[in-house]
Amino acid sequence: MSKKAYTLEEISQAVGGILTKVSDVKVEKVGPPLIADETTLALALGEDEIENLQKTKAKAALTPLGVSLSNVSTIEVERPRLAMMKLLHMFYEGPDSEIGIHPTATVHNSAKLGKNVAVGPNAVIGRGVEIGDNTSVLANVYIGKFAKIGSNCLFHPGVNIGDRVQIGNRVIIHHGASLGADGFSFVTETPDNIETARNEGKVEGGKAGQKVFKIPSLGSVVIEDDVEIGANTAIDRGTVENTTIGAQTKIDDLVMIGHNCKVGKACMIVSQVGIAGSCTIGDRVVIAGQAGLADHITIGDDCIILAQAGVTKSFPAKSILIGAPAVLRKEFLKRTKYLSEAEVMVQKYKKYQHLLEDYEKFLNEDAKI
Repeated sequence: MSKKAYTLEEISQAVGGILTKVSDVKVEKVGPPLIADETTLALALGEDEIENLQKTKAKAALTPLGVSLSNVSTIEVERPRLAMMKLLHMFYEGPDSEIGIHPTATVHNSAKLGKNVAVGPNAVIGRGVEIGDNTSVLANVYIGKFAKIGSNCLFHPGVNIGDRVQIGNRVIIHHGASLGADGFSFVTETPDNIETARNEGKVEGGKAGQKVFKIPSLGSVVIEDDVEIGANTAIDRGTVENTTIGAQTKIDDLVMIGHNCKVGKACMIVSQVGIAGSCTIGDRVVIAGQAGLADHITIGDDCIILAQAGVTKSFPAKSILIGAPAVLRKEFLKRTKYLSEAEVMVQKYKKYQHLLEDYEKFLNEDAKI
């Protein structure tokens, strides 16, 4: 395998930067200034890294606008993180995927595979599956019957795609993700404890013999174009309608999205988020780590849900939510201020408590006269 190497001019053009060239160098890799060598492009995107350029062995660095040094060639960029993304794509090397069907793979004779499709070891492609051009299905992937997969997708090892799931173009799914398992949907013959608590505010009990019946999931999962789904994430199929994930949405590892959910476009959903069934999430919503959403709620466009928030009701567009139960950020700050003031008041009360008690004693004695 030949090592990738670029001139500073090539890199500067690719990231749209301003090059101040001190010396010639072929860049073979990227890294932080302190561990960079002469073939490394040092990434000095923050103040600490910029300071560390004084100690680096690198001969070139990627820096924000206005940062240039006499001893190091610099490529100055307006949006460092965006430039880093373009730069890393230049050096990125995807997983091995040989075009064609591996001898150990099982592909149903009714499946339709496009041009340049790669099917890895022990993969299983079910009845009536359609896979678009240039898609890579790596080792141990399972794709259930009548699933439709678009072009230029990448499924990492161990991905499980259920029956009739529809996936758009340029979708990346990481190791162990599950799309299209049955929804967590059950019913009892008589109202159960949850229904009673919800309707009457109390638990009746006495339901030891009650049977729980599974509600089948006849819907499926629809993933639109340019979605990325992290490792060990689970997205359940809908009961009757489809669970849907909008184009450009990015989902981290270990996320759970329940049946019937509708997630909008360009959302960011961070690790360990749990979204209960039948939620509607608008476009460009950010849900930070370990947040939880109750079932049947609606979150408007452009909302931000902060880490570990417990969202129990619907909120309109552009809300910033925090806390459990979650409230608007401005309300949370107001409550925090009140709590802080209450603490001061308690301290004052304790300081003068003896005077208040003496005064109450005086009033009581006066009343007896």
